[in-house]
Amino acid sequence: MDAAFMGETFLKLLEGLPLTLKLTFSSVTLGLVVAMALATMRMSGMPVLDWFARAYVFVFRGTPLLVQIFLIYYGLGQFRPALQALNLWGFFREPYWCALLALTLNTAAYVSEIIRGGLQSVPRGQIEAARACGMSPFLLYRRIIIPIAIRQALPGYGNEIILMVKATSLASIITMMEVTGIAHKLISQTFRAIEIFICAGAIYLILNFVVTRAIQALEHRLSPHLRDAPVPVQRLDPAISSGVDR
Repeated sequence: MDAAFMGETFLKLLEGLPLTLKLTFSSVTLGLVVAMALATMRMSGMPVLDWFARAYVFVFRGTPLLVQIFLIYYGLGQFRPALQALNLWGFFREPYWCALLALTLNTAAYVSEIIRGGLQSVPRGQIEAARACGMSPFLLYRRIIIPIAIRQALPGYGNEIILMVKATSLASIITMMEVTGIAHKLISQTFRAIEIFICAGAIYLILNFVVTRAIQALEHRLSPHLRDAPVPVQRLDPAISSGVDR
């Protein structure tokens, strides 16, 4: 392997890093909003809303993200006259917005289940104890349910963020020049796939290392009861330490 070539390739691939980060941050943020709405529907007790949320999760978790990107970018293009009539063609003709929409809808399906699991993991006894103390519903959610649910859901949500960082590489199939897109372009020019993909993999590895450490730090901050307590210093009696029998 040519170290000089790999160093040059690494720098070229970094040019696609801003787009990768933009896609990741935007899709994770928007997906969280949609996921909270879906989780609320699932726990609302209303059959219509529950059925809709279940169907949404089933479809987007049960089909590959690659297929979803193709359907949104290429499939909806078949309905151009209808989209133009609704003033939506300007949105769906842009690869960035199609990729962002597909990533957002996909991650929302997974995150909604993570949120629902976190909310359902709150011990029933703590909720009843808070109600017995006279807490209002708002205070109950703010002081008891939400903090516990976040701690329970954080590991799973961290895994989903890591998956979304890697999933942005699929945007390259619709001409997006993020890290993987630039890698494909360089391979077509140099035919040196191994070195280029090693550099691309290293970039994704560094990104996910940062995400992992950030999630661990946040989890540590939100779980003070799990932190290692300082070991108390035991002081010896002067008489014992000097060997004097009392």
